[in-house]
Amino acid sequence: MNATPLTRPARLRPGAKVAVVAPSGPLPAERLEAGLDLLRGWDLDPVVSPHVLDRHDGFRYLAGTDDDRARDFQDAWCDPSVSAVLCARGGYGVQRMVDLLDWTALRAAGPKVFVGYSDITALHEAFAVRMGLATLHGPMVAAATFLKDPDTQESLRATLFEPESVMTLGGGPAAGALVPGRAGGVTLGGCVSLLAADLGTPYARRSAAGGLLLIEDTGEEPYRLDRILTQLLRSGALDGVAGIGLGSWAECGPYDEVRAVLRDRLGGLGVPVAEEMGFGHGPTNLTVPLGVPATLDAERGTLTLDVPALV
Repeated sequence: MNATPLTRPARLRPGAKVAVVAPSGPLPAERLEAGLDLLRGWDLDPVVSPHVLDRHDGFRYLAGTDDDRARDFQDAWCDPSVSAVLCARGGYGVQRMVDLLDWTALRAAGPKVFVGYSDITALHEAFAVRMGLATLHGPMVAAATFLKDPDTQESLRATLFEPESVMTLGGGPAAGALVPGRAGGVTLGGCVSLLAADLGTPYARRSAAGGLLLIEDTGEEPYRLDRILTQLLRSGALDGVAGIGLGSWAECGPYDEVRAVLRDRLGGLGVPVAEEMGFGHGPTNLTVPLGVPATLDAERGTLTLDVPALV
């Protein structure tokens, strides 16, 4: 069951040291620097892990070797002076390195703020399952949306420093009900293709029962989204889910076709489904806490938190 809230880490204070890691794919140095400048403008002290700008010799889609990416992550999390670990970008690679992490040491280091999305979904799940820790599905330091979109920037900044100021998420002009209704539960989710790919691993929950599932994706054509959602349905992963919030579906094809697949695959669950909630790979990527009790209002397209994302 996913009805039990997870442990929330402490909010950030001015001057906090935050580590930037690259658990997945490589990134351009100039975009990293631009993201670091934004963080410094918030009076944070960002430190870049040693292998963030690496590129794997054989697999150019990876930011260095699995061992180096895991070591960077482990060292950043276990550094007592670090208050938050922020991902530089997604892509692919977390599933190759997550087994190399020492989860006993990570737990001993205590709760910290963790931010990322896309491929980072696999780490969100791992933190929930292995540490019982609430995390933030939000923009990454070198992501174009973070660098360009003021709403994306402010959503993350407010969540990190003033979480009580962002208790209601979504509700934009396009938000609304794919399936009407209201539901309460504890938030979970992320990039839906990663949730499907994670099924059966030691780091994934067996089902979303009792939870509010928040999902989005990019670059998955309608037939592939159909396959992903069908896999989640057939596996029992969606059994007992309380409600579903949908983010963006960038480069997944015409939205009317995507919407038809979402309605067909999710409408039979008999739970509220809200769409166009403004998180994920779209032009705006609102920060959404995972592991926090909340209420989903499908007609309004909003998620209202029962408690702030951070304490």
